[in-house]
Amino acid sequence: MAVELVDHRDGVSAGREKLRATALDLFADRGVSGTSLQMIADAMGVTKAAVYHHFRSKDEIVLAVVRPALDQLAEVAAVAESKRSRSAQVEAVIGGLADLVIENRPLYGLMQGDPTCAAILRDRSDYPALAERLMTLLTGPRPDVGALMAAGMLLAGLRGAGLDPRVTALDDEQFHRHLVDCSHRLLRPRRRPTGAAPSPAQPAQPV
Repeated sequence: MAVELVDHRDGVSAGREKLRATALDLFADRGVSGTSLQMIADAMGVTKAAVYHHFRSKDEIVLAVVRPALDQLAEVAAVAESKRSRSAQVEAVIGGLADLVIENRPLYGLMQGDPTCAAILRDRSDYPALAERLMTLLTGPRPDVGALMAAGMLLAGLRGAGLDPRVTALDDEQFHRHLVDCSHRLLRPRRRPTGAAPSPAQPAQPV
């Protein structure tokens, strides 16, 4: 049984979209390394050959699964970069990331928390460049170590923000408000300890 090319949405077959959604569910549940192409085929009720009809490897499936989030991250960065003030840039990034997390909770968690997915993103996608742009927008052009740590914690920590059942019970509006508030608190400048010298920072690394 092969996945039929039933219709097209923006040039992407319905079968390909169904495969992408099925793979995301399995990746979120079992991890990328714990999911085989045969498992994806079985979950769809098709043969492994039908999966290969759309993707040549599991890496290609991973890249297709995360592509919508990468496109949204690129849009967040572009909107923020169009702002004239630093504060407006930071607000645009915080709000955009909160939207992304709410709209794509399993997908953002996969990108930030799955080591196999992270390796594929690092080696075969534009994610490192996007992460660098977001870090620069959050920290400014000459950040100290504290600013880099705060921004890195924000980008990495968003995936765990909704793990507690008391948080998952929140509606999207409440969750968004808390995400933005916590992001502001994390990025708020702190006074240096008495007698501490500014820490020189190395160039920001993708998170």
